[in-house]
Amino acid sequence: MKIDEIIKKLLSLNKKIFSLLDLKKLLSISSDNTTYKTLEKLVTKEIVIRLKNGIYACNLAMPNEFEIAQHLSAPSYISCETALNFYGILSQFPYTITSVTLKKSQKFNVLQKEYDFAHIQKNLFWGYYKEDNFLIASPEKALLDQIYLASKGFRTLDLSELDYSKIDKKKLYTYIKKISYKPFVRYCKMLKI
Repeated sequence: MKIDEIIKKLLSLNKKIFSLLDLKKLLSISSDNTTYKTLEKLVTKEIVIRLKNGIYACNLAMPNEFEIAQHLSAPSYISCETALNFYGILSQFPYTITSVTLKKSQKFNVLQKEYDFAHIQKNLFWGYYKEDNFLIASPEKALLDQIYLASKGFRTLDLSELDYSKIDKKKLYTYIKKISYKPFVRYCKMLKI
């Protein structure tokens, strides 16, 4: 298959991020080796960019940073400082894209951007929704994830930098009651939340 035909198929896929298997199915290639060689050719010609081992993006329809984060570690959702900034609660734009995940904590550097994935327990993996092509915490859950990670010593929190007018206080208190982790509860009391 010619490169221009492959490009048309990639763009018709309407999937900005894909795996080797996705490409194999899209191009109806039977051999893994042929798929890999085709992919390497696309990477060399900068039509496709390798995000991490096994995950690629079409350079002709680049995904945004949040979409990239969604695929670097799954399951995960955008949270903490990044989500708080997204909602206008935190005015400073964080350099790092922060997500929470059920997997172990890890960091990736992709396309000159740092992606930080903080591990949280399965019973805390809620309070998010789908926005475009990525998952993001609600404003209240993003704040609670930040407080939770700060109570564990993994994050810092400066409440003076936050605009609380965009936080649904009733929802926030309902969420706080769902978390019984003692250091978190103490931290909330200390912050007078």
